[in-house]
Amino acid sequence: MAFAFLISVGGGIWAFITLLRKLYFICQPSEVLIFAGLRHRTAAGATVGYRTVRGGSSVRIPVLEEVMRLDLSNMIIDLRVENAYSKGGIPLNVSGVANIKISGDEPGIHNAIERLIGKSQDQIRHIAKETLEGNLRGVMASLTPEQLNEDKITFARTLLEEAEDDLQKLGLVLDTLQIQNISDDVRYLDSIGRKQLVELKRDSRIAEAEATSQSAVKQAENSRITELRRLDKELAIATANAEKRIKDALTRRNAVVAEVEAKIGAELARAQAELPVQEERIKQVMQQLEADVIAPAESLCQTMMAEAKGEAATIVEQGRSQAEGLSDLVESLKRSGDDAKRLFLLQKLEPLLTMLSETVQPVTVEEVTLIGERDGQSNLSLATLLRQLQDSTGIRLLQQPDASAAADSPVQGD
Repeated sequence: MAFAFLISVGGGIWAFITLLRKLYFICQPSEVLIFAGLRHRTAAGATVGYRTVRGGSSVRIPVLEEVMRLDLSNMIIDLRVENAYSKGGIPLNVSGVANIKISGDEPGIHNAIERLIGKSQDQIRHIAKETLEGNLRGVMASLTPEQLNEDKITFARTLLEEAEDDLQKLGLVLDTLQIQNISDDVRYLDSIGRKQLVELKRDSRIAEAEATSQSAVKQAENSRITELRRLDKELAIATANAEKRIKDALTRRNAVVAEVEAKIGAELARAQAELPVQEERIKQVMQQLEADVIAPAESLCQTMMAEAKGEAATIVEQGRSQAEGLSDLVESLKRSGDDAKRLFLLQKLEPLLTMLSETVQPVTVEEVTLIGERDGQSNLSLATLLRQLQDSTGIRLLQQPDASAAADSPVQGD
């Protein structure tokens, strides 16, 4: 009896454990358990006919609930789009890799339960791939080939933003998206690449030139700073030397001033001592000058004054006697009448004619003709004329034997 009881108890325990193992479900970290059958309220307040368990365990209510699993592990999708027209009408080929998974948070988990429950990972991967390729074509149509090729990160980010809403509706989450290659059959990107290569070389040369110029500028700036520092140092040294010389000069100034004052005082004292001697010497020189120069000069002056007075008296007396003689002559001329005046003029004319005859060369008179003589008076008039001419001019005419011969012969004068 006891053995049968133990067997029955053991069998009951084993049956309970077996039943518990069938009703007890453990959820792995990479999956979600869905207990469908009873109505439950979600965190958002919506009422659904299931409950979810993630990363834990739960017991299924027999008969009332059914358990389903939803895998949350990562799925890798290879994206490949060919002849997708970009902005500008250039067909491009794009390949990339995307990592997606089923969302484990609300509200994405509810969308996944409604749309993906019961589907395999291959089916889910195919749905996600078609969705991403459609989004990829849409994004490529809005970007130029240059933008797609030059900034793949921006391209991937734009694709993530574009596909997020569509994947969220499917209950999927796009973890990562990498654009691996972008190409075209018309070699448009190759020409862009060559252009970019040229531009890159140009930019590198420009950068090298700028770097060289900046290096030269920096070197010049360093040289300028070095030169300024050297000049500042030399200026500081010169300033220090100048201040030192100024201090030395100020120190020696008092000694030099005292020395100069002593010399000036000595000279002044010597000059003051020599002053009486010089005054006596001046007096001596003045006395000597008075004896040697002034006295003889005064004596000579007195003598010359006396001589001048004597000469003046003689001249005065001569002038007075001449004036008296002229006065007497004038009185006698007045008393003599008109003949006295003619006589005076003849007396004055004789020396004048003598002076004139001395200036004239000897003249030979060949012939003298008398015109207008009266008959019977020519001989007497001619003799009188010759005598008067001889008396007045000193010219003597040669006499001829007869009057006719005298009239025809030439006249000669001494």
